[in-house]
Amino acid sequence: MKAATGELNLTVITLIAIAAVIAFFWAMWPQIQNSINSQWQNVSGTTGTGMIVLNK
Repeated sequence: MKAATGELNLTVITLIAIAAVIAFFWAMWPQIQNSINSQWQNVSGTTGTGMIVLNK
């Protein structure tokens, strides 16, 4: 019975850890997405209108 309790505790700790990671990314996703989009615009040279701007 003691081993089953230990396994239950480990399962609960694992679920809490997974929930914490999901909550972190849930809260941070808008900032991550904005960062990715701004970096993509810098790399692709687009103005956000679908037009490519070539600078000399």
